[in-house]
This record gives sequence, C-alpha cells and structure tokens, in this order.
Amino acid sequence: MEQTSASRLQEQVEIIRPAAVLESRVATQVLNHLRDQDVSLGGVWNASASVWQRYDVPWNGVGGTRGTSVLLGTVAVMYDTPVRHEVTIYRVTVTPAGQEFGLTVELLCNDALKVAGLTLAGLTLAGCPRAEVSNMPRTDPFKARVAGQ
Repeated sequence: MEQTSASRLQEQVEIIRPAAVLESRVATQVLNHLRDQDVSLGGVWNASASVWQRYDVPWNGVGGTRGTSVLLGTVAVMYDTPVRHEVTIYRVTVTPAGQEFGLTVELLCNDALKVAGLTLAGLTLAGCPRAEVSNMPRTDPFKARVAGQ
C-alpha cells in the first residue's frame, strides 16, 4: 500500500518564545469569532480552554461528530496569562495534512486572528506583543494522555 505524502510528513511544532500575548480586548474578539466559526456551526475552528484546533471542513459526522473533517493544526493557549483576561499563544502545531493544505505556524496563527478580522487591522503572530511566561505546560496534555494509555 502506497503512503500519501501527508503520511510521510512530520508534525511541525513550534514553541513560541517569547510567547505571543493577546491583550484583553483583542482576546475577547478572537474568542468570540472562534466561537462563531465553530466546527459544529459550519465553521472550521474548535476552541477549548487550552487549544484552538483548525479543521479542513466543518464537522460532518453523525450527531455533530468530526466525521470526515481532518485536523490541520492546533494553537496551544493559556487564558489569564500573563495577566487576567489576556490570552497567551505558546505552542503551535501544524499536522502533515495542514502542511499539505499550505499552512505554516505563522499562517495558522494568522488564520485564527483573521477570523476576528484582526489581520485586516494589522495584527499577526509576528506583530503580537510578547512576554516571557515561565509557567507554560512543558508537554502537550493530550499527547501525554494518549502516550500514557
């Protein structure tokens, strides 16, 4: 059986140092727009308390499950860090499918910001304020759980 080129690619993981920080007003805009673009509502984002996931198409499975949607990448975030109501972007992963889709770490982050219309206002990953944050998780909690099974 022949491998697809996506299966030959490795995940691209980048630890963002210093971490990118979205100040309170911007963070609220991003989170509201990610919710509006939720995969269960016809969008391509699944935002949780610790990660924003970007899919290729809205979830189309039975009962609102993932179905044939493919995960393209994740943006790991911490809320209320470094100060209350701010969001810190500290790790970004682009899956092999995401790389084939044309995503890079910067493009994935910018896509999340674009959802909120912020890239039109000039806010990109490169332009985000930065902060050294020492209490970031060292490993991906989802991968640690899978590895420990």
